[in-house]
Parts: sequence; C-alpha cells; structure tokens
Amino acid sequence: MTRPPTMSGTRDGVVTGASTPEPGAARPRGRRFRAGRAGTLAVFLAPALVLFLLLVVAPIVVASYASMYKWNGFGLPENFVGLDNYTRAFRDPTFLGDLWRGLVLIVLSLLVQLPVALGLAMLLNQPLKGRSVYRLIFFAPYVLSEVTTAVLFTLVFSPNRGLGDGLTRLLGADAGTIFADPDTVLLAVFLVVSWKYFGFYMILYLAGRQSIPKELHEAATVDGAGAWESFRHVTLPLLGPTIRISVFLSVIGTIQLFDMVWVLTGGGPIHASETMAVTMYQYGFRRFEVGYASAISIVMFLLSLVFALFYQRIIMRRDTEGALTNQGANG
Repeated sequence: MTRPPTMSGTRDGVVTGASTPEPGAARPRGRRFRAGRAGTLAVFLAPALVLFLLLVVAPIVVASYASMYKWNGFGLPENFVGLDNYTRAFRDPTFLGDLWRGLVLIVLSLLVQLPVALGLAMLLNQPLKGRSVYRLIFFAPYVLSEVTTAVLFTLVFSPNRGLGDGLTRLLGADAGTIFADPDTVLLAVFLVVSWKYFGFYMILYLAGRQSIPKELHEAATVDGAGAWESFRHVTLPLLGPTIRISVFLSVIGTIQLFDMVWVLTGGGPIHASETMAVTMYQYGFRRFEVGYASAISIVMFLLSLVFALFYQRIIMRRDTEGALTNQGANG
C-alpha cells in the first residue's frame, strides 16, 4: 500500500507527483540484513574473542589479583598485602639490576644489532653473485628456537671442546669464562641474541628496501647524488616505518627475554645476566613467592603496554597519516 501522490508542482495544468513508499515499508528488510550481518560477525569473532579472554585477559586479571597477596601458589591467596609487592620490587637490587640490564640490551640492540642488519640488507640488495644463498645463510639462525640456539652456543664455547674455545684462545681469552665472568656474560648473551635475530631484521629491511621504487634512486642519480647521498636522502627516509617497527619489536622482545638467557646462564653468575623474566621465574617457581613474581609480571606488562601505547599514539599514527596523505595526493 502506497501513500497518495504528493503535489510537487504543476505543468500545463497537470498535477505532477510521485508515489512514495510508506515510511516503514522497506525498513524490516534492512533491519533483518543488519541483524544477519551482526550475527555472522559474532559467529566468526566469537572463537577469537573467547581465546583472547582466556589466554590474555584472564591471566592478566589473575596475576593482578595474586600480586596483591603474599602467596606461595598453593590454595587460595589469603594474606592481603596491597601494593607491598610492588614497592618491594622497586627496592630489590636484583630487580633494579634487571631494569638496568634490560636497558643496556635495548641500547646495544639499537646501536649494534639493527644497524648491522640494515647494512647487510643494503649489501644483499645489490646484484651480487649468490646473494640468495647469503640471504638464506643469514636468515637461517632465526629459524632455530631460542633453546636450540642456547644449547648450540653452550657447546660451541664449551671449555677444551668447543670451536669457540679455540677461536677465543687465539685472541688471548678463555671461552670457558665468557659465560662465567660477570664482566663479560651480558655481552656474550647479547651476541648470542643478535646472532639469533639479526637475520629476521635483515629480511625485514630488505623487504622494505625492495618496496622503494627504482625511479626515485634513478632521479637522485640524475640530480648528481652519489651512493651515500641517495641512501641518506631517499632510502633511509622511506625505510623509516620499517625501522620504527624493528625498534618496537626489539624493545618488546628484550623486555620479555627469558628462555635463551635461562638455558645459557640461568641468570648468573651472581645475577649478572638476569632479566626481569628470569627473576620472575626464580621467585615464582623456585622460591614459591608467587605473589611477588606476579607483581614483577605486572610490571613487565605495564612497561610493554606503555611502550606499545606510545608507539601507537606517536609513531604509528604519524606513519598512518603520512600514508593517507600520500594516497590522497596521488589520487
């Protein structure tokens, strides 16, 4: 049923108008469509949402709750201590040392690991003979698990037996003391971590470099720019988003570093290579101070969260806005 035609004007004495549908005539179908779409989205999102709640949100809630108690992990927590576990953490020389050692590893990663990966990516982007083999060789360590890598280097630097022992003796050092000397163990751990992960960052930079149009470098060459000027003013700025992503992954990975350190040194000697995750494991599963270990885990989570929010708020927004601006200009 339709409404009577509404007068919209006259022409040559003839009333003109148009039949318009009733206000609610087409709405039920639209509502059914939207309801069906919402139901479809709910069905597909439900498994991922359930897993997210069970594996991410629930552990955070449980750890936050346990961190308020002095609890050994058996039974239900009863001895409420409030924020004492957190204040204890920031008064604990071991945990403060963990923060310092984590900062040292982050700085070394940003100043050594990532630049070396970037340099190798630029080198292997050149038309070298056998460059595919070199890429495979440099990327291969990333395929190994952290535990396998740690065991491998333990064998390599085994005193009087490992290959690294012979090499270090040629340099006047003792391989057996590399992971046993408090002055060198952190650097040794960093070298192992770098060997494991620099291939991943190299492939990341290589992919970013190959996404840069060749015409830009050709135009820079025509304008008289040399290799360094072309890298400085063309390659490096366009690799900015990739570099920032690698910095983000490196920082978050360092905060969570555990298994490789645990197998290599166990955090020793005398806490010289201990990280926050190792300290958390020691207190939670060796000393059965689960409440204190939970407080350390929440501090790790907050550090990662603050850095991730900073990255998303400042850096990622900048890259996204820049991409949208360039897309609008090209359109």
